Amino acid sequence: MASWTSSQFLYEETKPVGIQFLERFKRSGRLSFKQYQALVFILTFVAYIAFHAARKPNSIVKGTLSASTVKGGWAPFDGPDGPALLGQIDLAFLSVYAVGMFVAGHLGDRLDLRTFLTIGMIGTGFFTALFGFAFWADFHSFYYFLAVQVLAGWFQSIGWPCVVAVLGNWFDKKRRGMIMGVWSAHTSLGNITGSLLASALLKFGWGWSFLGPALLITFLGIVVYLFLPVNPPTVGAERDGTEVDSTMRLGDTITESLLGSRMSTGFDRKAIGFMAAWKIPGVAPFAFCLFFTKLVSYTFLYWLPFYVSHNMIGGEYLSEETSGNLSTLFDVGGVVGGVLAGYISDQLDGRAITAAGFIYLAIPALFLYRVYGHISMTINVILMFTSGVFVNGPFALITTAVSADLGTHKSLKGNARALATVTAIIDGTGSIGAAIGPVLTGYISAISWDAVFYMLMTAAFISGLLLTKLIIAEVKAMVSGSSEEDKVVASSSPEHRAPIDVLL
Repeated sequence: MASWTSSQFLYEETKPVGIQFLERFKRSGRLSFKQYQALVFILTFVAYIAFHAARKPNSIVKGTLSASTVKGGWAPFDGPDGPALLGQIDLAFLSVYAVGMFVAGHLGDRLDLRTFLTIGMIGTGFFTALFGFAFWADFHSFYYFLAVQVLAGWFQSIGWPCVVAVLGNWFDKKRRGMIMGVWSAHTSLGNITGSLLASALLKFGWGWSFLGPALLITFLGIVVYLFLPVNPPTVGAERDGTEVDSTMRLGDTITESLLGSRMSTGFDRKAIGFMAAWKIPGVAPFAFCLFFTKLVSYTFLYWLPFYVSHNMIGGEYLSEETSGNLSTLFDVGGVVGGVLAGYISDQLDGRAITAAGFIYLAIPALFLYRVYGHISMTINVILMFTSGVFVNGPFALITTAVSADLGTHKSLKGNARALATVTAIIDGTGSIGAAIGPVLTGYISAISWDAVFYMLMTAAFISGLLLTKLIIAEVKAMVSGSSEEDKVVASSSPEHRAPIDVLL
């Protein structure tokens, strides 16, 4: 058994029991490749909806925990420093989530993704329920809530590298942008599902708001373990000529050993090391780009309802409930932006060009929203939706299609798997920005909201600049008629330079 830092796989891939059961109802005794793709899309989609739904109870019950009018609130959050304590819990969750992402990605390329994802889902469900258990157990220790959220953040960090890696194994690069753009809607749908479920259960007691999403993600975790096919070789899926995935290529040909008799390929391939993954062309620029992009996105996620309720729109202030409902339009814009960014990047075959274009357009969108958003409800809705399109569009593109592309980069020459590691590096770096943005906003908003928006516009500008070198490379590739990735492969051939060291 290899150590966790080595490049060897620590598992043997096997066909899920649920797949074996479904095959009994097929005359051919096996599912088609298209059916496997549909199954993977649906399972990873609902799995991450459950992850996001499990995060929402914290924001739903904040008013109940800190409000002095609801049975005196809930100690220790019912005092004047209650909001600050709840903010510290959020910061702890996001910080552990960001750090855990790097570890989870490293392990994800060495462990069975199906089992690892199931552990993340059930663990998330357990600690989400444990937070709500304090309601019945009458726990009031701040450190209890802090510890539970830290552990919940750790298990939450397992989800993203796993679902992106699995999805990337089944969909080829040519259509990956559009497919993952649609798939990325799980974020908003998860937020909506969690909000509705937690709000509906809140009347029975705030503990139930945590128990509901916890049971949902636990149940879906079991479903994932029973039915999720990690990759085509594991289940013996045969792809036709139009479904050749870059994860199964060696140069321009399919790696026969992966589609042949080796059904358990875990010990036949090596996983890329953490430092080697950083050396894959494009990983570092996109990772730091996402740092600033996610800083902007998560600032809106945590502060937009507060901002809307504390700034006049059409000459009046909105209630907290109305402000919360209105702020969902930013998420709706994000869904549209994710689909558009994915489609455009597929058509242009330029991920960096598309991401940077959306990011630069986000700057005037943010400026207009701050300056003119207060005039009327109609203008506010339009500008909020537009901001969501341009802020969350590149966020969705980078965390899905770009991560999958780079994790199956041709420079790896088919001898390494890096999907989960690369996904973790990119989204983990972005999550650090996600933790910093809301904290900075808490301090800067005390000075002025204008300063907050200038900070967000500056972050967006820096985010776009970080992709400049990649944009130039993509433009040159378009002009020459060849992909930049092909050039990287050529330059990394033995006669030019040594391949990426997968043993780092």
